[in-house]
Amino acid sequence: MPYQYTRSLFSEEHELFRTSYRRFLQEEAEAHVDEWLAAGEIPKSFWRKAGKEGFLAIGVPEAYGGPGGDFLCRVIVAEELGYTVAGASIAPAVIGDGVSEIIFHNASEEIRRRWMPVMATGEIRFGFGITEPDSGSDVARIRTSALRDGDAWVINGAKTYIGNAATADAFIVACKTDPSQGTRGISMIIVEADRPGFMRGRKLHKMGSHLSGTGEFAMDNVRVPLGNLVGAENAGMKVVMTGLNMDRVTWPSIAHAASQRAFDETVNFTRNRKAFGQAIIDFQNTRFRLAEMKTELAVGRAFLDDLIRDYQRTGALDTTRCAMAKIWLPEMEGRIIDQCVQLHGGAGYMDEYPVSRLYTAARLHRIFAGTAEIMRLMVSRTI
Repeated sequence: MPYQYTRSLFSEEHELFRTSYRRFLQEEAEAHVDEWLAAGEIPKSFWRKAGKEGFLAIGVPEAYGGPGGDFLCRVIVAEELGYTVAGASIAPAVIGDGVSEIIFHNASEEIRRRWMPVMATGEIRFGFGITEPDSGSDVARIRTSALRDGDAWVINGAKTYIGNAATADAFIVACKTDPSQGTRGISMIIVEADRPGFMRGRKLHKMGSHLSGTGEFAMDNVRVPLGNLVGAENAGMKVVMTGLNMDRVTWPSIAHAASQRAFDETVNFTRNRKAFGQAIIDFQNTRFRLAEMKTELAVGRAFLDDLIRDYQRTGALDTTRCAMAKIWLPEMEGRIIDQCVQLHGGAGYMDEYPVSRLYTAARLHRIFAGTAEIMRLMVSRTI
């Protein structure tokens, strides 16, 4: 059951990329995800295979070791991840590769030459360190500090709920470099995990997305070169928004694809399961519920595609419309997958059925990359 719509967004080359990536996920993720769940992590061999196939650092040009894909390739990755059942466990870890493009678009030439090739091969993996114990979506409240000392930044602070925290080789970390300026005093700095004073904390256990390596880390007088700064000093929010706007298209795309997978699974299940002498799909209640879901899926797809077309036309993601997508699509996903679990009956609560895994993973999507509440606040400011 492939994820497919008749859409004018994608060229023939994009569809070839989609076919290749779908095959890769089926062979290298879907076939092994239960083994990984038992082991508690994605093996390094997966990332190296992904790099070899050209599925990492997708938007990084070939001159820097990347495959040179465009934004639509990143959208395809999100859609295919969302549709595959393995994506319910691995999507945050895989989407975390987008940090490669954040670094590429904001960093110095020296940083690009150093990190892009090894990120593209899967040899080195990055995490994105923003959230702290006392600050979530309110980035201005972060306490991690970075002070100049000669030719180095000296960094102190702690981060939590960080994807890939347990396994990443380096992190791009949000630090206060001018505490008096709020969000205008934040800088983004690369911190390698093998630096003295860098300490990994707990690997956090979640209700879903179990293979994202979510955890904590702390920095105690960690010294990194001044050249590890990504973007301009005190202009870190621009770097952060580069990633967040991309996430606010990526995660709604995943939410839509996961909803579609749950819908497809439910149509198939209700056609084959009988109750009171007839297929479940033949009950009016079932058909009306499915009709509502199909309608919401069509509306959500249209909005997302229009948002992506705007990006293609202007070269920039509209922050307000990205926030609107981040509100509506994950909440739509919650409604749809909840109904899909219900129509499966007791089977929907069993982990062997795809809707069970999709359901637990979906709950994260209303929180990740900015909560629905913060998104509403952002949109309300434009009214």
